[in-house]
Parts: sequence; structure tokens; C-alpha cells
Amino acid sequence: MSTKILRSLFLEDLDEEALQQLRHDWPIWARLKQRPPISDWRTWLLLGGRGAGKTRTGAEWLKGVALADPHYPGKSGGRIALVGTSFDDMKDVMVEGESGLLAIHAKADRPQWISSRRELIWKNGTIGKLFSAADPEGLRGNQFGAAWCDEICKWSRLEQTWDMLQFCLRLGHHPRQVVTTTPKPLKLLKRLIENPTTITVRSTTSENANNLADGFLDYVENIYAGTRLGRQELDGEIVEQNEHALWKREQIEINRIDEMPELNRIVIAVDPPATSGSKSAACGIIAAGLMADGRCCVIADKTLPQATPDRWAAQAVALYNAFEADVIVAEVNQGGDMVKTVIRTIDPAVPVRAVHASRGKWIRAEPVALLYERGRVLHVGNYADLEDQMCAFTADGFAEGVSPDRVDALVWAITELALSRRAQPRVRSA
Repeated sequence: MSTKILRSLFLEDLDEEALQQLRHDWPIWARLKQRPPISDWRTWLLLGGRGAGKTRTGAEWLKGVALADPHYPGKSGGRIALVGTSFDDMKDVMVEGESGLLAIHAKADRPQWISSRRELIWKNGTIGKLFSAADPEGLRGNQFGAAWCDEICKWSRLEQTWDMLQFCLRLGHHPRQVVTTTPKPLKLLKRLIENPTTITVRSTTSENANNLADGFLDYVENIYAGTRLGRQELDGEIVEQNEHALWKREQIEINRIDEMPELNRIVIAVDPPATSGSKSAACGIIAAGLMADGRCCVIADKTLPQATPDRWAAQAVALYNAFEADVIVAEVNQGGDMVKTVIRTIDPAVPVRAVHASRGKWIRAEPVALLYERGRVLHVGNYADLEDQMCAFTADGFAEGVSPDRVDALVWAITELALSRRAQPRVRSA
């Protein structure tokens, strides 16, 4: 008899009060890897695949610390930091998600969630405050006794936010932090793993099979098992690099900057999908700029999955206006005049330059990759999805068998800025 059936039979015999007590008794449900290490540590790093139980583990540890449960090493010092990719992500996952803080507390212990102040307040006075990794300066002036950092490999300003948080962890006799993330080959993550005060625990998606929908694991493993994406997203591995890819991660890392420089020219590049609707490819939308010294900067990736023409055109125009760009560069191989037309239905005043792909993707991309090798292209912040695609882009013109929509748009943007000389930059407001 399967574990799920036995568990169902056991639960059927319990009354409502017993069910509620059992539901919130985390040590009963937790796997060994989800229990806090007994040894001394400052950082508990939980690396895992999708659905491996990372969020629940982080939330339960923070709950234990906030409620001063002696089974959970660490003390809140009255203040806890929650740091994530964005406020919306934190609200949807860390706070209000199915494995988030509000769901895992018994009603009597549940903290008050004040969304407008981005705060959780427990009845014992402990305060949990949310911070976006897009604004590391928001942490300045705060101090905490504990922190929960979620999906740090997606943080747009990873190094700066992490460093600022470390200066804030100064309450109590032994501040601690839990990090829950699907790993990527980032320098900070590697340093964190090597730090002697870090306890690293790795979990795979399959280890949490009992809590996943029937058929989910078989489905994703049949498709992704053994691939780079599967090793990362299911097995929680740090996948370094496809040796045959045109771009190398170290090239991108050493040319990453934190602050937007002054730009003389800005373009928005669009790689529209051949079709629209639920089965269409993504629409690559990249913003890039040109500095006075001739170097280029990637400043935004607003690629849309399965976007209708109206939607991707609106996204491109919005990005054009946000950066006061000079032009939208759009590939028209698939859509012809329709591409220009749909953009101009959103805003007829926006200049659009149509570009045609007369050569293969790899050939078009090689000169741009060479600029990266020479340190002539910088990334302002992190663009995980774009960078993953760049470092999986091979001579067949695909990235892990997928059309490289983000790379295509990137290539058009950098080509326009650095490999051709066209219109003069527009005059931007001060």
C-alpha cells in the first residue's frame, strides 16, 4: 500500500481539532533535510529543484524563530528580514503562498500581515519586514537578528543586496539566515558554499514526490531528466557551462555592473514570434544602450512568453518610453510590414527600424559574442533567463533545443548600437 494511501486512511480517523494540530506540527512532516542543522552555522543554504520543499522549509524555520521555538536555532532579536526578487514575488510566495508564512501558522499564532507597510507582526512583538533585491539601499539603517532570503539566484542586484543584508544582521548573540534557492553558477553562491559558516543542503524534486501532484514528476523527468535545465531545476545542481556555447558565463560575470551609466543612445530590440496565441514562441524584447566610450550596456530584458502582437508591441513601446529610447529595432522576417504596423497602432510616433535576418543565427551572433570577449558589452544587473540562454546557445542556432528569442533580440540590439552607425541619439530630458 502506498504512503499516500496510508496517510489518507490515518487522517480520516482524526477530528478537526486533531487535524489542525497535526497540520501545523512541522517536525512530523519534515524530511531530515528540512530540519535545521544542529551544528553551529550562520547561513543555512537550501539548494533544491522545483517543488523540492525549499519554500516550506524556509517559512517553517522563520516561523520557529519568530515564535521563539527552542527547536529552531536562532533568535529574531525582535526583527526579521525577508528578502526576495521583488515585493510581488515575496507576497505571492513567501507570505501568501501555499507554503508561505500565513498558511503554515495555526490561526492562534498567525502574524498580522500589513501589506501596505510590507510587514508581518507576531503577537509577541516580533516584526518581519520585506525587502526587494532590486533596492539594496532599502536595507540601509535596519538591523535584524534573522533573515530569510528566497531565490537569490534571481536577484537583479545580488552582490549589493547580499552585502547590505550582512551589515544588517547584528541583533542578538548569534544572527542567522536561511537561503532557499534553485542554484545557478553565480560567484556569490559559490563563495557562500565555500564559507565555513555555511551549512549547505541539497534536495531534488523527486525527494518531495509525496507532496506533488500525481503524474507531475514522471512528466517533467521524461522531458528534462539529464538535460542542463533538468539538472538545475529538478536536481538542484549548479550547472556551470555548455562547452559548445557561444557565450561563457565568466565573460558575462566580469563585465557586470550595478549602476546605470550615462548612455548616448538607447535602442529597444524586438524579435517577434512567428505565431501568436497559446502555442506561440516567446517574443524577445531587450533594451540596450551605448556609452560615450563605445561600450554597450544591456539594461533590460522584458521578453514575453506566448505574447499576442498587441501585447508585445505594447511592452516594447512602454520600454521605449521608459528609457526615452532612440528607436525600436524589430526583426520582420516572420511578420513583414505587420510588425511595424502593430507597433504604430500602439504609438504612431515611435520610430521603428525593420531588420531582416539574411544569415543564420550563429553567424549573426558571433560578432556580438566577440564584443563580449573584448569587454565591450556590459550587463547592468542580472538577467538570469537571458544569460542562461546565451550560455546554452550553440552552433545549431538553438539553446537547449529552444529558439533563442532573448538572444536574437540581444543580437539585434548590440548590432544596431556597436556594429552599425545610423541615426543620431535623441535629446533626453535631464
